[in-house]
Amino acid sequence: MHVKKLTNFIRQPLRLMLVSILALSSLAWLSLTHGEAIIGDPVQGTNDTILGSKHDFSGLNRRAGVVAMPTVAFSDYGNPCVYCHIPPEQADTDSIAKGAIEGWNRYQPATDSYQLYDSWFLDSKTESPSPITLLCLSCHDGTMAVDMVVHRPKSFNISEDSALHMRINSEDNTISCGKCHNGRVAHSIAIKHIDTDLKNDHPVSMRFAGFLRSDEDFRRPHTPEGFSNGVKLYEGRVECASCHNVHDPSKDLFLRANSDVLCQTCHTK
Repeated sequence: MHVKKLTNFIRQPLRLMLVSILALSSLAWLSLTHGEAIIGDPVQGTNDTILGSKHDFSGLNRRAGVVAMPTVAFSDYGNPCVYCHIPPEQADTDSIAKGAIEGWNRYQPATDSYQLYDSWFLDSKTESPSPITLLCLSCHDGTMAVDMVVHRPKSFNISEDSALHMRINSEDNTISCGKCHNGRVAHSIAIKHIDTDLKNDHPVSMRFAGFLRSDEDFRRPHTPEGFSNGVKLYEGRVECASCHNVHDPSKDLFLRANSDVLCQTCHTK
């Protein structure tokens, strides 16, 4: 086993070079027609700012000149899109029957485990998060590995997979990133670990009250899809992705608008 680990260590630079080549070649996906495109939000091609960001697991943090732990902490599938999006060759597969979140390439978390925000003043009650918010929670609630996808690329050789498949979880164990990312060995993962208790977080998957002219506490959206500054609504609902754009790391916390004006996009006070 020690010989194998040493061999893997020696091969790592070559492996990283090959991964980079695969990641670039994978961008051929982005030239597909709409009918063949990956299911989910539109992909912006080679200029997509997600590349090299914290949500690009084929080049994690490379934008900052850091190479994380592909093939060790998580599987590097050689394509940044598959960690969320269904590969085009699997678009006709019944992913939901395999346990996927509707429209996405990740397994659905146990929805009955979530404790959702509630209030006497909340008009729109939510029984369970919507699929697009479940997509975010499937990593950030800390219950599943970041590379736990329903469909792996056909080019991925599962027999060579030796990753630990770690979770964004602040616990001190060998399946959680918090084992090292504890603020002492490496930067803390705690802020990224939302957990399943959402009672102290902004409510999600509820109808946006701004559509009601009688509610003076909320602004009316500019279009049914949201506001002109980029804050989005999904089928009239507020989701994680309403305020956070995972494809754009240019703002702190992937916010769609600057933090000093974000809240007042929807709230009048």
